[in-house]
Parts: sequence; structure tokens; C-alpha cells
Amino acid sequence: MSHSTPPILSPGAPAARPALTDRPALDRQRARAIRQGHVDLFHQIAADEIQDRLAEVKRTFTAPALVTGFPGPWAARFPDARVVADDAVLDLTPGAHDLVIHALSLHWADDPVGQIVQCRRALREDGLFVAVCFGNQTLSEPRAALAQAEAEITGGLSPRILPMGEIRDLGGLLSRAGLALPVADLLHQRASYRDLFHLARDLRAMGEGNAMAARLRHPTRRAVLDRASALLAHQSPDRDDPSRVAVSFDLVFLTGWAPSDSQPKPLRPGSAQTSLADALANLRK
Repeated sequence: MSHSTPPILSPGAPAARPALTDRPALDRQRARAIRQGHVDLFHQIAADEIQDRLAEVKRTFTAPALVTGFPGPWAARFPDARVVADDAVLDLTPGAHDLVIHALSLHWADDPVGQIVQCRRALREDGLFVAVCFGNQTLSEPRAALAQAEAEITGGLSPRILPMGEIRDLGGLLSRAGLALPVADLLHQRASYRDLFHLARDLRAMGEGNAMAARLRHPTRRAVLDRASALLAHQSPDRDDPSRVAVSFDLVFLTGWAPSDSQPKPLRPGSAQTSLADALANLRK
């Protein structure tokens, strides 16, 4: 085996972070899902929610852009949008859009704040950024069952389910990216499956299988999977049908605006004209 010389870093320079996502593997999974024509329910739910949010804005967007790994279902919902892939460097022109939607792909980004920054730069003044991605409670039940089963049988743990951000951390990315009026909210969903193997097949059909760079590169022992399936059935039965299992999916929605002088601004500390005591006294009258 040959060994390459490691790069020489300048003093104080940070080491490159290891990649979280095996991008070629993710692209293969997505291509297979698209080729098989699997229409994922979560894309439909996410698109419905975003359309509802845009309807509440009461503004006509004339130059939208759409960032996604699954152009089919999203382009059908937003036919006027320019569709670009969720590559590390987004094919977006600075200042070209009044709306950018990052559609159910941000959870796979090695640099999510970098993705949002690029979307922010593509916005015109007072343009709107909307993103939806899976949140940290997604697949929490099979994650726990797989971890317990593997620890019991092999004495170790392997990366199997993508780590996903908490809503507070994801919301914080909006301000870090320079967006104004940031809002993060969550839609919790429970899905029912026959067992762990049914769930795994559905995730592969969704293009959401294990594409982590640090994943095992050999098949998992059947004993681990059987034990995890039994644990999942015991720990997370479907209330409506205890012979099935219930699995969590969190959809996190992020909204922020490109800064503009026309947007409301918070008052400076000490600039209030009425004291809190006076305001409370008036309420008692």
C-alpha cells in the first residue's frame, strides 16, 4: 500500500474537517430512487408546508430558485423556479433571485452554514430564503435500537444513521449566514412500518440510505439486524397496530430575509418612551 505525504499546514491553520457525506454514494442512491420513480411522501408534505408559508407572505416572487437533490417533485410544485443541485458550490448567481428554497437536502451538507450563505448571496435585497430539512429526532427509534443491538453483539458502534441538527442549532445558522428576521419551526411526523427491514427498504427507495463517509464498507451481521428489529418492535410499537413499529421524522423549516432598510428593526436599548412600571400600571386601570 502506498502512502501519500500529508499536506503541510501553516502555523495556526486549521486542519481540514473530514467529510461527513460520501457524495458519490449519495448521488448513486438518489439516482436509483429517481430512476425507480419513487415519489416520497415527505417531499410532498414539505412542499405543501412551504407553499402554505409562501401564501402567508402575500408577495409575488418573480425570480425563484430551488436547491435540491430531487428536482422532479419540487420542480413540479415550483415550475417557474431555476433548479440547481445541492453541490458544495451552488450554481447560483449573486443577487439574481427574490426567493431561494433549499428543499430537503440541507441535512446531507458537510457545510450547512456555507449552503445558506451561498443562498443568501443569491438573494436580492429583501429576498426570502426558505429551507426544509430533517431534524435531530428523525429516526431516533431505529438509531437507538441499532446502537443497543450492535453494542450487545459486537461490543462496538458504527455510523449508521446520519446525525441531524437540533432546531435551535439549525435556526442559529440563519443569523450566522447574515439573514434577517430568522424563524425556525418544526413539523413532527410518525410513520408506521412492518419492521426495521421494511423501514430500511423505504429509506433506500427515498434515496436516504446510509451515505456517510465513515460507514461500514461490509455487510452488517444478520444477528445485529435481527436483534435491532426485535428491540425496535418492543420499544416503539405503533399505537394503532402493535404488530408494526412507529418511527419519528422531524421536518425543520428555516426562514430568513436578505437584509433591507424597509424591514422592521429592534429598538435600541434605553430608547423606550414608557417604563415597564407605567405600562403595567396602565394595564391595571
